[in-house]
Amino acid sequence: MILLIESHTDNVPYGGKGTLKSNWEFSTKRATAIVSILTENASIPKDNLTAAGRGEYAPIATNATSEGKAKNRRIEVILTPKLDEISKLLNEI
Repeated sequence: MILLIESHTDNVPYGGKGTLKSNWEFSTKRATAIVSILTENASIPKDNLTAAGRGEYAPIATNATSEGKAKNRRIEVILTPKLDEISKLLNEI
């Protein structure tokens, strides 16, 4: 199983300090931080983890309201089966 950690932001431009220049960079850094935490668990293979920053480009709600912006600031954990494992299971049927 592949684990994709996907981070999202609202459309308010990133205004934090440091070297980050955009929401996209911020979301990527946040996703990477979550992956780093997960790698501390020895039972989770590192080669099964992927970090992705989506910035403000995949909203699930309007950015016109504070409630919508709060929904857009999120982390999604996406589980994806390895295709070779699915093929192997199908061949065993």
